[in-house]
Amino acid sequence: MLDIIEFLILGSFLGLASGMSPGPLLAITISETLQHGKWEGIKVAISPLITDLPIILSVLFILSHLTSYNSIIGIIAFLGASYLIYSGMESMKIKKGNLELNLEKKDALKKGVIVNFGNPHPYIFWISIGGPIIFKSLSTHIWAMVLFVFGFYVFLVGSKVVIALIVERSKSFINSKYYFSIIRILGIAQIVFGLTFIKLGLDSLGVL
Repeated sequence: MLDIIEFLILGSFLGLASGMSPGPLLAITISETLQHGKWEGIKVAISPLITDLPIILSVLFILSHLTSYNSIIGIIAFLGASYLIYSGMESMKIKKGNLELNLEKKDALKKGVIVNFGNPHPYIFWISIGGPIIFKSLSTHIWAMVLFVFGFYVFLVGSKVVIALIVERSKSFINSKYYFSIIRILGIAQIVFGLTFIKLGLDSLGVL
């Protein structure tokens, strides 16, 4: 039972880190909220629920043909570690004024779907991090996989929804020291998780 809960915690953290980190989808969430109100920002926030399923299924199909090759899994783990460490370091360097807003016409959900399909981050995440974790969770219990995905999307979407609500009420929050402090703390945590992926990669390659 404890192992299953650990996957829920891991998914929740990764979802929160992805949801709050500055990027195209967050920029459009804020932009639509500032221009057209919280409901348009929320429409953008939920767009990953539409776009990510085909991405996840494609990645799982590819990875399912690689799981018997420990060296390939090891390489994927190193890619995941590199992505997490790089993302964490970028989050720690974020400063005021780094978040660019995209001010366009109202059509929030369609805009969010297009941006997320064209954003390389979901593909990189599910190939190098999310996919391997799903396979590992399935070896524990089906509920471990369900709770990992559930936790990830609750916090991925939920964090963006919360930001949209806060931006509408307090448009200064997005440039406040509290927001950037949260981003930097999550950046440090991503680096720590990246180091654990290095260990996973070394294990898969038989080095440890």
